Amino acid sequence: MQKFKVTFLPDNKTVSVDKDSTILSAAISAGVYINSTCGGDGICGKCKVVVEGRVTSQPNGIITPEERKNNIYLACLTNVHADLKVRVPDSSRLNFDKLTPEELEERLSGLYSKTEEISPVKAKFENGVFKHSPFTTKLYLELPKPTINDSISDLERLYRALRNFGGFPVIQTGLFNIRQLGELLRDYEWKVTVTLGRRNDMVEIVLIEPADTTGKNFGLCFDIGTTTISGQLVNLNSKKVLGTKAAYNQQSAFGSDVITRIIHAAKSDGLEQLHNAVCDTMNQIIKELVLEHKVDLNTVNCIVCSGNTTMIHLLLNMDPSHIRKEPYVPTANFLPVVRAAEAGININPRGLLSCVPGVSSYVGGDTTAGVLSSGLYQKEKPCILIDIGTNGEIVLGNQEFLVACSASAGPAFEGSGLTCGMRASSGAIQKIHIDKKDFSLRYSVIQDKKPRGICGSGYIDLLSEMLEAGIIDKGGKIKAQNHRRIRKTDLGYEFVVCFKEETASGSDIVINEADIENLKRSKGAIYSAASILVKHLGLEFTAIEKFYIAGGFGTYLDIEKAIRIGLLPDLERSKFVFIGNSSLAGAREILLSTQAMEMADNLAAKITYFELSVEPGYMEEYSQALFFPHTDLTKFPTVKF
Repeated sequence: MQKFKVTFLPDNKTVSVDKDSTILSAAISAGVYINSTCGGDGICGKCKVVVEGRVTSQPNGIITPEERKNNIYLACLTNVHADLKVRVPDSSRLNFDKLTPEELEERLSGLYSKTEEISPVKAKFENGVFKHSPFTTKLYLELPKPTINDSISDLERLYRALRNFGGFPVIQTGLFNIRQLGELLRDYEWKVTVTLGRRNDMVEIVLIEPADTTGKNFGLCFDIGTTTISGQLVNLNSKKVLGTKAAYNQQSAFGSDVITRIIHAAKSDGLEQLHNAVCDTMNQIIKELVLEHKVDLNTVNCIVCSGNTTMIHLLLNMDPSHIRKEPYVPTANFLPVVRAAEAGININPRGLLSCVPGVSSYVGGDTTAGVLSSGLYQKEKPCILIDIGTNGEIVLGNQEFLVACSASAGPAFEGSGLTCGMRASSGAIQKIHIDKKDFSLRYSVIQDKKPRGICGSGYIDLLSEMLEAGIIDKGGKIKAQNHRRIRKTDLGYEFVVCFKEETASGSDIVINEADIENLKRSKGAIYSAASILVKHLGLEFTAIEKFYIAGGFGTYLDIEKAIRIGLLPDLERSKFVFIGNSSLAGAREILLSTQAMEMADNLAAKITYFELSVEPGYMEEYSQALFFPHTDLTKFPTVKF
């Protein structure tokens, strides 16, 4: 097949591709990340590029006649027919920015960020809820030398010493260790360090080393999010977190949500591309952590991963296609411990990897980890855990029962699918205030840069402020007013948040009625899911003792404004507790305690999955939530207009 060279600017990266390849696929091959939240379906319009050279492009209603004259195309719908030069503007880029130390502290630590409550992980170990018994443990052994009266084999001698040391279950090891055992024991005077790892219902001898190396035993825990992947390097002996890193999931180049990625996985080489993307992201985080903290990668002996069901399937290179097909059955919820190398993760070559068990196709191990770290399962009175993300997982329960559901909120609160939406990264507007008299705005931007767009917490602020200022009505329609910020377009009215002189891109940052409709549906999905779940169990919101809000999104969430738009129920404000990244916190507990690992298995088996779509009355509940804050204002007695 004929091939052509495509050069991407200003990166100056060139790749050779087959004729008729899309510019988007060429960019992926070149390692140039173009924003394509729809996964290349030509719907989102985020992948505009400037092309020099001969191409063919499918017709669409997103590129304007003026843009066509200026050789602007959608990368996903444009095919290569000659050598090309493609300029990717900043507005079309997926910027995998490093998160600032402040953001890491707030988003990823798993601490309660806005209350006086202490870290749930720290509390559990200090109060003896979980015994410190890490995923991998090192033991220094001085074995008795064999004699004519004690002539058992070298391997049996090692096993005997381990059984005498403490009550281990069945012990096994691999041929690699057995082959080197005889020479190793004799060369080092029968003094060795054994690395033991919990492998399902038995203990495995992961590694045998000469002399005493017990002081070097490290592990990693990861939260593999659809948008962000975060990891921590932990000293397994001291329980100390040495460092935390995060990066945007490079799978975003193939779509912003799990459904578009599942669809991409079904394409030729699609699953391999997605698997490599998550592994590359994790391996880069691991590399940075071990270099920064001067840790030998060979002393990193284990890793615990938490994530939604699709992310875990893609990590392990398992086919996720049946997750989106009725009856929505994943390949596995409970996965055996495997070698990290089998999954493509770079730690000690014999190191172990464990994935936190999930509940169903749409309630994964990240939810199990959240229940574990929040302590929801220990509470006497009913509590709710909610992770406001693309899936909007919600768990209601206490020490007697746990019921979970997944609200199909979509990626709007991640900034995707909106005209000027973006993730919570550098240049994102995160807080907004509108003056009710003249509609002038004050806003704060992540890293105090010129604004590039609006992230999820910024949109909640914006909707709330527009409601209070009378710019939109309860149905989300922008009221026609003679003001320079309110403009009529072919698609309806829009409100200008930042004029082009203020922005990094030189274009206006706006919110239009289609954006508001998208956000309204997302907030309606989350509120109605929580509401119907509570009703299904014969409860009222007032009976809920605590409302735990998980994830980095909650860090910047203004509770008052979230209630005003009807995202959260109108409850006493002290009931809302921010708990940071509960998925990462739960993975860390499991890394540090085999008791926590067993508890996670028990919780995943105990949590009942509640399917919203078959519940009578759900669609009515959802429809009622498609107003700001709700059609029934008696549910929001403190909200005033």
